[in-house]
Amino acid sequence: MQEEKQIYAEADDTGAAPNVPEGLAATMRKQGYHFVGRHSATKICNYTASSMSEEGESCYKHRFYGIRSWRCIQATTAIGCNLGCSFCWRIIPEEKGYKWNELNALKEWDDPKEIVQGLINEHRRIVSGYKGHEDVSLKRWEEANDPAHVALSLTGEPLFYPKMNQLIEEFHRNGISTFLVTNGTMVNAIKKLTVLPTQLYVSVQAPNKEIYGKVTRPKNLSATWDNFLEFLRIFSTIKTRRVFRLTLVKGLNMLDAEGYADLVKIGRPDYVEVKGFAYVGGARSESRGLSYNQMPRKEEILGFAKEIAEKTGYIFTDYHEHSFVALLSASKEAASRRIIKFSK
Repeated sequence: MQEEKQIYAEADDTGAAPNVPEGLAATMRKQGYHFVGRHSATKICNYTASSMSEEGESCYKHRFYGIRSWRCIQATTAIGCNLGCSFCWRIIPEEKGYKWNELNALKEWDDPKEIVQGLINEHRRIVSGYKGHEDVSLKRWEEANDPAHVALSLTGEPLFYPKMNQLIEEFHRNGISTFLVTNGTMVNAIKKLTVLPTQLYVSVQAPNKEIYGKVTRPKNLSATWDNFLEFLRIFSTIKTRRVFRLTLVKGLNMLDAEGYADLVKIGRPDYVEVKGFAYVGGARSESRGLSYNQMPRKEEILGFAKEIAEKTGYIFTDYHEHSFVALLSASKEAASRRIIKFSK
């Protein structure tokens, strides 16, 4: 299938006409994605839904950093990605036969104010369906309609969006904290980031170049790995809260703790999240070669996290049982200030 012959999706009932091939858009809508404009999307997080009940489970960001899961928008400003990480739960277009490149297909990027308002509107539209459910707290439902956080981590690579400074500024103007997650390859984009998110994440997919190639499956391994290392050096200088996110798969990248420790020493994050891989969504595709048995157990995650801590001087700080994720802090001071004070 040639890129120039793609049939792009038509507008849905909200008027959004995403710059996505029609078949791919249809699949994503069935999976609960709501498109905003041509290249942004939102989808309710399971923790957002469950935490609308006061007895429900909140996400690890609630436990670690104090965000209110029921007030969080899960979103992205770019649906496409330049990597094909084997553990990723999202759809990888090439695996479905779509030779589609969002960067080449877009002639113009949407306005930041329109994206922010569109994401808020879609979040409210999704949340509206939870009102009146016997398990849902009316107070929390009302708060969910006034989102206070956005996690730019849903799918794709958010830093593809060239107006990220204006977008973050607009979220903050609306009293919404920003948690931006990047795959660590967009060196030019991170250099241009002058309006900083509340918390900046970089996904650290492997401890060395060889394993990085197996996990992320880049088109040019040497160039992408070099970009990643340069990104980490820049990341270490950014004046906001910074986090490494490790997603560990047994038998693939859950090895060489010393290699991860070396990367921590380059990027010098405030926090390191050591998370077990989940065998869900796209990760279950036969073409990726993964299995249920490659999900680490609690004791394996804790052991690996503590090994990284020993090699870096970081402090084991917390563990979120439901998400299978451990938290390391750079210092006692970082551990004591991990709960963020939000503007609303």
